[in-house]
Amino acid sequence: MSGSIPVTILSGSLGAGKTTLVNQLLSTAGDRDLAVLVNDMGEVNVDADLVAEGSELDLDDGVTELSNGCICCELQDDLETAVVRLAQDRSFDHLIVESSGISEPAPVARLFTTESRVAALYDVDALVTVLDTRRFLDCFSGDSAPQRQGSDEDRPLSDLLVEQIEVSNIVLLNKADQCTESELAEAKSLVGALQPDAETIRTEFSAVDLDRLLGVDRFEETAVADLPGWKRALDAANGDHDHHDHHHHPDEVYNVSSFTYRRRHPFDPERFADVLQNLPPEIVRAKGTVWLAGCETRITMSQAGPSIRATAQGPWIASLPEVDRKMYRSNRPDLEWDDEHGDRRSELVFIGTEYDEEALRDALTEALATGESEQSVDDLFPTEAGEETVIRHY
Repeated sequence: MSGSIPVTILSGSLGAGKTTLVNQLLSTAGDRDLAVLVNDMGEVNVDADLVAEGSELDLDDGVTELSNGCICCELQDDLETAVVRLAQDRSFDHLIVESSGISEPAPVARLFTTESRVAALYDVDALVTVLDTRRFLDCFSGDSAPQRQGSDEDRPLSDLLVEQIEVSNIVLLNKADQCTESELAEAKSLVGALQPDAETIRTEFSAVDLDRLLGVDRFEETAVADLPGWKRALDAANGDHDHHDHHHHPDEVYNVSSFTYRRRHPFDPERFADVLQNLPPEIVRAKGTVWLAGCETRITMSQAGPSIRATAQGPWIASLPEVDRKMYRSNRPDLEWDDEHGDRRSELVFIGTEYDEEALRDALTEALATGESEQSVDDLFPTEAGEETVIRHY
């Protein structure tokens, strides 16, 4: 820490136990003065016993004084303005920012880590995610997946949970009393596969020792250890540039494993889309770059439970005019380049529990292009940079 105010970014889906955790932290703060910045006072619902006698919510700045010296604030301005004003107007030891139950914590973390007036005042201490463990397991059980509540996007809850876990330093397996030992072991294993360096803590009613969450200095912006499981598995495969499969097993507990599929050969768009639409429910996470026949656009694929989306990222460098191609290559000396195909290739990581790896590898290989596709790539995948297409959603 540099002497700036430490900040903990708290995330978790609606109903996971964030409200209870905030109240637990405030009630056990001891001699620490905490500031809690939240999106919606109605959502947080600070325990009435914590509100100082005679204190009222100041509707101008959204600040409630608490009996233990802490404060709780409703986020009415944009986040940057709110946290700067808070640091200038109030004295406190630690800031807790609760991201909305329907949003991802990564954009909040970026505000505190990029060069800005916020980063000059604060240091990120840790990113903490609260899971409703039973619901988390249900998202990847292969049954009908729970949907995100209150979101403008009709996306499965699994999308949100994966995004929150992959950037986390600490994950609370909350409502542990509603799960068996076997289910808790499975949940821990899944979290470990998605983010290998996250510490998991079992909790009931979000009860946890404050010292295990605050002042832990777990966040490292550029640390390799913070890579999510899919990125680490992909990096582990990058040492071999031939046409082979690479395996990485992040956690043998509960048979959670991953493998990386790499090819310098394009997929047939129709057959590849069919593979994605029929991914087995045992695959909980897949992500990577895709080369499609008849398409000079680099596509990224992201799967979380039942949700699969494809996004167009821009042209392959090998498809650019020679002058532009040379310029890009000179600016990227580490770019893996093939004499025949340039930077075109597919790299996909799959993480799951007790799936048939050989069958999935065979399906992917059978989906490679062998001739001209019967269906246009435009009908199945995005081709304009920034465009996104839902491949599977239920």
